[in-house]
Amino acid sequence: MKTWTKIYVTLGLVAVIVVTGIVWRLTDEVKDAKLEVVSDNKIDITPEVIQSIKSIGEWEFLSIADEEMVDTTRKGIFSDDHLVRIYYGQLSLGVNMHKVGPRWIEVAGDSVTVTLPKVELLDNDFIDEARTKSFYESGKWSAADREAMYRRAYSLMKRNCLTPKNIRAAQNNAEAQMHNIMKSLGFRAVTVKFDNNKHTQTQ
Repeated sequence: MKTWTKIYVTLGLVAVIVVTGIVWRLTDEVKDAKLEVVSDNKIDITPEVIQSIKSIGEWEFLSIADEEMVDTTRKGIFSDDHLVRIYYGQLSLGVNMHKVGPRWIEVAGDSVTVTLPKVELLDNDFIDEARTKSFYESGKWSAADREAMYRRAYSLMKRNCLTPKNIRAAQNNAEAQMHNIMKSLGFRAVTVKFDNNKHTQTQ
């Protein structure tokens, strides 16, 4: 083999080795880059987003319309006096976001755990006194008598509406809305808990 031919062959082999090395190195870099992108799945939730959710304040998740009929009787010498009144109320169940704890949102990669305050009655002034009316009335009744009937109606509404079933319904609505918010921020797994330690996880 002539000298120039040997040189050309040697240069060709060197070129092949160099190109192969470059391609191999670039391939490794691409693989490393892909691995880095896959492993870096942490989602940052900014303080501004957290504050915007807290600023909702009283967040209603269930509204219940209720109607209660209350009656009272006063014994008389010749006849009894009767008073029957109908009360209407609108009870709102939800959470007060101002009562969240210091670590109510905890992030781990693409998973998030949200701890909400317990579901409660948001407004204690739920009886619509403007709609209250006397269904039947005989005799004379004082303001104190009517106030006592109001208190009875108030207690009945709370007892009939603040039931475990309705509280759970409000919790379900809260979980669904918070799940949608966190999903929109990019989280894959969302766990929603309440101060009573019950929780659900969705993916």
